[in-house]
Amino acid sequence: MTARSAGIILHPTSLPGPFGVGDLGPAAYGWIDSLVEAGQKWWQVLPLGPTGFGDSPYQCFSASAGNPLLVSPELLHQDDLLDSADLASPGFPAERVDYGPVIQFKNHMLDRCWANYRAGRGQGVKQAFEQFLHEHQKWLEDYALFMALKDAHGGRSWLEWPADIRLREPAALASARQDLGQSIGLHQFRQFLFFRQWLDLRRFAHDKKIGIIGDIPIFVSGDSVDVWANPQLFQLDAQRRPRVVAGVPPDYFSATGQLWGNPLYDWPAIQKTDYAWWLDRMRAALYLVDLVRLDHFRGFEAYWEIPAGRPNAVVGQWIKAPGQEFLERVQHKLGGLPLIAEDLGIITPEVEALRDRFDLPGMRVLHFAFGDKPDNPYLPHNYEQRTVAYTGTHDNDTTRGWFAAISERERDHVRRYLGRDGADIAWDLMRVAWSSVADYAVAPLQDVLDLGTEARMNLPGRPAGNWGWRLQPDQLTSRHLERLAELTSLYGR
Repeated sequence: MTARSAGIILHPTSLPGPFGVGDLGPAAYGWIDSLVEAGQKWWQVLPLGPTGFGDSPYQCFSASAGNPLLVSPELLHQDDLLDSADLASPGFPAERVDYGPVIQFKNHMLDRCWANYRAGRGQGVKQAFEQFLHEHQKWLEDYALFMALKDAHGGRSWLEWPADIRLREPAALASARQDLGQSIGLHQFRQFLFFRQWLDLRRFAHDKKIGIIGDIPIFVSGDSVDVWANPQLFQLDAQRRPRVVAGVPPDYFSATGQLWGNPLYDWPAIQKTDYAWWLDRMRAALYLVDLVRLDHFRGFEAYWEIPAGRPNAVVGQWIKAPGQEFLERVQHKLGGLPLIAEDLGIITPEVEALRDRFDLPGMRVLHFAFGDKPDNPYLPHNYEQRTVAYTGTHDNDTTRGWFAAISERERDHVRRYLGRDGADIAWDLMRVAWSSVADYAVAPLQDVLDLGTEARMNLPGRPAGNWGWRLQPDQLTSRHLERLAELTSLYGR
């Protein structure tokens, strides 16, 4: 964890390239070179798992698996798993990810790779694949079976599968493994390809002195192998449906709160296992990244429990979580806590005490700083050193879009606080983040490019149309990189 450093948020799906979605191929290596040229030390990504509902990286089919959409066709061609003709551009839009057609194209491409491998091609990866199967058996076996069953049931949630499969009766699982052998192998191979390409890219980043910040959502998707294979760790009824679900109560931002709908953990059951599932999850994340943003950190101190079936998050109760004991076990088992506490929103003194007890850096987002009193914790003069300062995150509008949408009173506060007229607002906020005492300063690439709302990555609560923004070829210029390098050098990052 390099002190006094800076980085940029860019999820791999946003990288440019001809195949409809950013991937782990040449553009990813070029992006790391750009970070080096700009004097950055960190690349921050969103969760890297296989996406489910709404294409959200925060609703994944597995907490351990990788997203096959990120696999690079060009690198597969180098491994002799695809022909040159397979690399013809399908004509996808360059500016946004059109997930439906892209998923069909990528799945068809990966099917061809699996067929070619089984036909004897790609012999250079055979030993590595066999080693991968051995090393990742603990999570891979259930994941591949889960995905094969999902394919066999038309993509439906596991809660809609026949009861014997849903309840994991041993005879039904044995029969499924036999009947779906080829599909299971396909999903194992897809994971091998993702891990092979990602770990090669991560080694390249390390060689260039670039660290990677990842992301662990506190809760997992209800439609995930994690819940299906570990029902005893969640608060489910006899048919494996959630009895209570996750969210946050009404606040300044929402009169009805936020109903996330994720199943809630049975923390006493998890404690009885010495946090084994959570420790495996942390190890899986740190196998892929160097520093982890722990999303909804306040939920490790207490979480909002909503009865299943409620239309919103108004009715619920706060339930204490064993956050201190949990973090002590992680610290002991992993030999440290390379974590960032996502402590945004309404945070209690108990949450702050939990964060501070383990010396975890918290988050301060400049979009939340203005139009209030001078003791607003998001204003830079109130920062402490153990902090990650952000202009905005993937859930915020771009800084230019944010500045255009806030009230004139807030804009006046911004201008007076910064001593600037707001004409270059994205870089004005970057400057104040980079110049602050915070150990880390991070901005979305959209702010480096000074883009408006059209480049927003996610609008929380919107069920579709998110996660689609992509960087255009040649949009990031040497002038951007030079300016960022100068800012970073000026403030000793």
